[in-house]
Amino acid sequence: MTSLPFMVDLLAVPKAVPEVRRTLRERCGGVDSPDLLLCVSELLTNVIVHLGEGTPVTLRVSGACTGRVRVELSDPEPCAWPALRSAAGGDESGRGLVLVDALALRWGVEQGPYGKTVWCELRAPARRGPEAAVRPSGPWGRGADR
Repeated sequence: MTSLPFMVDLLAVPKAVPEVRRTLRERCGGVDSPDLLLCVSELLTNVIVHLGEGTPVTLRVSGACTGRVRVELSDPEPCAWPALRSAAGGDESGRGLVLVDALALRWGVEQGPYGKTVWCELRAPARRGPEAAVRPSGPWGRGADR
């Protein structure tokens, strides 16, 4: 994953989700990154559902030298904090942060003066091909705030 860091300001609208996924897939050329794409999709979708379509956000994806990739999604609403929920079998929502929690090494929320940032850290995606055996070293266990 050599095309990091990546940062984009956008409006949280449904069509932005596949566009961001496509952009990240292109920037990660040759790297298998489904966990990254899923976490970005879930965090962006949470803004759309809980803050409303058209909310301005900033997405940042960085890392890889430590064996981790950090995803940060900032929005202007400091009081609407995400929370893990239990979704029943037939529920159509309530699983986004559960997925992020399951895939991420750790995740959290940082309060800012004019909004908040929801972030997660993932293992760096594996390269396809002969260089797949070479992975950056680093701490691979769960984060202390889990």
